Amino acid sequence: MPDLLAPFQYDFMQRAFVAALVVGGLCSTMGTYVVLRKLSFIGDGIAHASFAGIVIAYLRNGPYYLGAGVVAVVTALAIGFTYRRGRVSMDTAIGVLFTAMFALGVFLMSQSQRYTIDLQDYLFGNILAVTGSDLLVGIVLAAIVAGAVILLYRPLLYASFDPVVAQASGIKVAFIDYVLLTLIALTIIVSLQTIGIILVAALLVTSAASAAQLTSRFAPMMLLSAGIGIACSLGGLYLSYYLHAASGATIVLLATLVFFAALALRRVARRPA
Repeated sequence: MPDLLAPFQYDFMQRAFVAALVVGGLCSTMGTYVVLRKLSFIGDGIAHASFAGIVIAYLRNGPYYLGAGVVAVVTALAIGFTYRRGRVSMDTAIGVLFTAMFALGVFLMSQSQRYTIDLQDYLFGNILAVTGSDLLVGIVLAAIVAGAVILLYRPLLYASFDPVVAQASGIKVAFIDYVLLTLIALTIIVSLQTIGIILVAALLVTSAASAAQLTSRFAPMMLLSAGIGIACSLGGLYLSYYLHAASGATIVLLATLVFFAALALRRVARRPA
């Protein structure tokens, strides 16, 4: 028993488990909308775009979260604007803007005379390095996103399933879309320190995709997705301690295993008796 509880004796592991709980639940909940709207590419896009904000914050000696958050939200809104007003497909808008912002980050970093910058934690994540202030910022942002989802649950749901009917019913679909993009951007910012730019898209999509294999009803799908995300985040962090492996990668790999297990379970359930 003492060996099983060993990870919890360290303060940094206790903070990491709280961060995993917050990130796992938040990403998986928002991932339901991402999967429903077939926006899997957007998580990767906004996460990479936030790199420019991190570099700008570093060059200005500002907080990374603020720089990444501003750029992520601006990029998300720009994607929505380009999609609606530019009349291009959503994946095209995402591809153009995220590569441009990521390139801007690389350009600015190459112009800096200081090469002491260490952005590896933001690229690959380091949940074990989460500080008390990081945790507080993450919890506050998660609470804002969760509150917005609860407040706008019906408009978000209707606009996701049938935007034409939603518009005819008086719902401002364009506004709701911009709100959703902003909430996704904030979700990604919460997750950067935990699993990093490279892996955040996987956590945003995989748990929701697993839930979609097991139910077609939205509310149960969201709850199941949140449960899977939390379980995989906590379980992956716990396993990484004993495997001496990267925590973010372990979390994502565990979530991927759950996805294929859900896929297999659905095929078995649909097999004729």
